Amino acid sequence: MVLSASRRTDIPRFYTDWLLARLAAGSVVTKNPMNPLQVSRLRFSSASVDCLVFWSKDPEPLRKRLTEIDRMGYRYYFQFTLTPYGRAIEKNLRPKTEIVETFQALSEQIGREKVVWRYDPILLADGIDVTWHRRQFADMCERLAPYTDTVTVSFVDLYAKLKHPVFSSPDEAERAELAGWIGECARRAGIAAVACSESGDWSAYGIGRSSCIDRARIERICGCPLTLKADKNQRGGCGCAESIDIGVYDTCTNGCVYCYANRSEKRAAELRAKHDPASEILVGDTAGAVIREKILRSSRREQYELF
Repeated sequence: MVLSASRRTDIPRFYTDWLLARLAAGSVVTKNPMNPLQVSRLRFSSASVDCLVFWSKDPEPLRKRLTEIDRMGYRYYFQFTLTPYGRAIEKNLRPKTEIVETFQALSEQIGREKVVWRYDPILLADGIDVTWHRRQFADMCERLAPYTDTVTVSFVDLYAKLKHPVFSSPDEAERAELAGWIGECARRAGIAAVACSESGDWSAYGIGRSSCIDRARIERICGCPLTLKADKNQRGGCGCAESIDIGVYDTCTNGCVYCYANRSEKRAAELRAKHDPASEILVGDTAGAVIREKILRSSRREQYELF
């Protein structure tokens, strides 16, 4: 099984102590975000967890403590979102020059195949147009290509709750121009460009289909084949393998205006303030819920099939 930490919040940046405690204990409590009374206690070990997938915009706190995870025997890789946006868009992040240094240091520490760069989401705003993105992506691609083998891109989805006067989504012609540029820059830099949950065929631009929970990558990290199935719980166009996410919505305080995982900055700050690093669950309690015990099992096939 694969544990995702997390599409719902930035665990590597804000909840490192809690994460390490749960990995050491071999258990974590999760709630179904659609039904908070549906609660599971996951029991696991480094032998039953095939891979941890970390999602972060600034994993420096976790990077400094990866040796502890290594000693426990867990395997992992990072989905590292790094865009050129300033604080008008991503208001609570460190200066991007410092986060670039973290990206490079992380790659040198664990290997470039374990750090996937996400230029995601692509949006337009005052002073941020197609020309700006072309310039910024080319510069970042030059800096980061030696430290990763893949860049994942997507265009911002304007869900009802995400409609915001600060930014907009590129139109079809702008997307085509940017896709062509991204594919060309990535090709020249020697890295693969893939699109996350984008409809249509982008191969003409040199951009493949993303699998963020990537079975092939995990098999390389594990050194053996896996029986992982496709994840049926993700949105259309997603190529991810199945995983269990241990995060909680409304708990990330990066302050990104395009965030789909928070209802409001105020609520995220309030819930984060209630976080207890010693708790089995990231935020909240299990009052009134019946906890279902679930033992995770590895998806490894120890031998390749000959036929």
